[in-house]
Amino acid sequence: MNFLITGAAGFLGSALANHLVREGHQVRGLDDLTTGDPKTLAPDVHLTRGEMGDRPKLWTLLQGVDVVYHLAARVSVPESVLYPRDYNDANVGGTVALMEAIRDVGVKRVVLASSGAVYGDLAESTLQETLTPNPRSPYAVSKLAAEYYVRTIGNLWNIETVSLRIFNAYGPGQRLPPSHPPVVPHYLRQALRGGTLVAHGDGTQTRDYIYVDDVVSAMVASATAPNLNGQALNIGSGTETSVKELIHQILSVTNSKANVVYNSQTSGGVSRMRADLNLAKEKLRFIPSIKLEEGLRLTLQRDARFK
Repeated sequence: MNFLITGAAGFLGSALANHLVREGHQVRGLDDLTTGDPKTLAPDVHLTRGEMGDRPKLWTLLQGVDVVYHLAARVSVPESVLYPRDYNDANVGGTVALMEAIRDVGVKRVVLASSGAVYGDLAESTLQETLTPNPRSPYAVSKLAAEYYVRTIGNLWNIETVSLRIFNAYGPGQRLPPSHPPVVPHYLRQALRGGTLVAHGDGTQTRDYIYVDDVVSAMVASATAPNLNGQALNIGSGTETSVKELIHQILSVTNSKANVVYNSQTSGGVSRMRADLNLAKEKLRFIPSIKLEEGLRLTLQRDARFK
């Protein structure tokens, strides 16, 4: 099959692209390289540097493509609070531009990488796709808006679409920016350096951490699974882990005695999150296989930054 992956040089995009070329598929990638790293991509991935608003470039890249994976996005929740307009431009405007180009060229299926963040803070700790989202950040709003645009434009122009609500993905190669870094690689680095692990809130808030290989498995299945049109599917581990437990496991796998500080003056964000996976199991036959402790150990083994 022929694929186009937007955001192909990012954390999830490169993992997906490299997997697909290993399986013998033709993969084109589009990335503006503001955060992505082309060195993470296999030589067989045909990467083009470009913006989502460059319609002639999109028309060219979409020729003969069977499935588009739309992963290009800005992804920091704290950053989105500071720069909501930038997040709307990139995550919503970029999605609409892509869907217009897909409409013009004609592509069978689009898979959007959405986020579990769209649910926000709900009374239910186990999050089902039937719940009404209550997004609490501009990032979450932008992802929910992207879902609606993808599904609506798809319905209008007979394009099959599916949105994967990916929860807290982690694994080797995850970017570590100087501000607002993702929690798992940040804590691993701090633990290995003997630094301090700072947790917002009291550490009782929970998240659903999913290893990158399991995310890739779900994305691969979503390219060909039947009866997906218009669906939003949770992609997580199905396991609820508190920040305190995450820290405990990180200190254990790194054999670290790093200090831990809980900052009760700052919000820990949404109180509880766990993905209900019943729909993903039904539609994609998706069953995550890598538990958190194993995923942390694999991250340490496979990421050269932690050697």
